[in-house]
Amino acid sequence: MKTYLDCLPCFMRQALWAGRIATDDEKKIKELLDHVGCMLQDIPMDSTPPQTGDLIYRKIREITGVFDPYKKIKQANIKDALKLYPELKQIVNKSDNRLLTAIRIAIAGNIIDFGVNKTFNLEEDIRKILKQDFAIFHFQQFVEQLERAQSILYLGDNAGESVFDKILIGELGKPVTYVVRETPVINDVTFSDAVDSGLDQVAKIISSGSSAPGTILNLCNDEFIRQFEKADMIISKGQGNYEGLSAVDRPVFFLLKAKCEVIAKHLNVKEDDIVLKISDKISQRSIQ
Repeated sequence: MKTYLDCLPCFMRQALWAGRIATDDEKKIKELLDHVGCMLQDIPMDSTPPQTGDLIYRKIREITGVFDPYKKIKQANIKDALKLYPELKQIVNKSDNRLLTAIRIAIAGNIIDFGVNKTFNLEEDIRKILKQDFAIFHFQQFVEQLERAQSILYLGDNAGESVFDKILIGELGKPVTYVVRETPVINDVTFSDAVDSGLDQVAKIISSGSSAPGTILNLCNDEFIRQFEKADMIISKGQGNYEGLSAVDRPVFFLLKAKCEVIAKHLNVKEDDIVLKISDKISQRSIQ
C-alpha cells in the first residue's frame, strides 16, 4: 500500500505524541518536528507508511535518547488485557463458534493503537465487536486454509493486543510461530512484550528483524523470510502489517479494525469496520 497525502499529517502527529511521551524538553520536541517535517518533503509517495514510520521513529530515538518511549504504556496495556483474559476465555468457551468468536476478540484488541488513537475504551470495543458485522468476511476461506495448514505464521501488531492473540492461537489447533518487532516502535509488540503476554506458552516467538511499525519484507531478517515463504498459512494483525503486505502473493489473512480514513478507503470499507480478509492475489486466483 502506498502513502497517501492524508498520511503526512498523521506522521507529524505521531512524532509529536511520541516526542511528548519521551521527553518534556520542548526544544528537543521542536527539533524532532523540524526534522520530521523535512523528512516528509523527500519521502516517495509510492513507499509504504511503515517504511516512513521506521525513519520517523529512528529519529525519535536519536533526538530524545529514549529507546522505548511507550514501554510503560505497553506494560499497562498488557496488564489491563490480562485482567480481561479469563472472562474472554469464558466467552469463547461458551460460544457456538469458538474460532469465529476468538477471531472477533483478537480483532477487538487491535483498538490499542497509539499510531492512530490516543484514547480508547477496550471493554466497550470488545462488546461492540462481538456483535458487529464484518465489512469483509473471508471466514470460510480461513477455515479451509486452517484445515490444510501444517504450520501457521502469526504476525503480531501491538503489545496489549498480543494477549488477545493468545486466545485466538489457542483455538487454531496447529503449531504457531508468533512474529514480533525487533526494535520498539510505537506500542508494537516486541519479544519481551510477547513473553509478558504469555505468548511463549502457546507459540514459538521470533523477531521479524525489523524496526518498522509493519511488516516490510525487504527490511526483515533471513529467518523471518524463510518462515514467511514456507508457512502454509499467515495471519496478519493490524493496519501496519496490512500496509506492508496488502499486495503480497502469499496466503495472508488480514485481521484488523479500520481505524483511519486512508485504510478504510483502501479496503473499500467504512472507518471502524472490522475485517477478515484474504490477500487479494490469492482471492482472485480462487475466484478464477
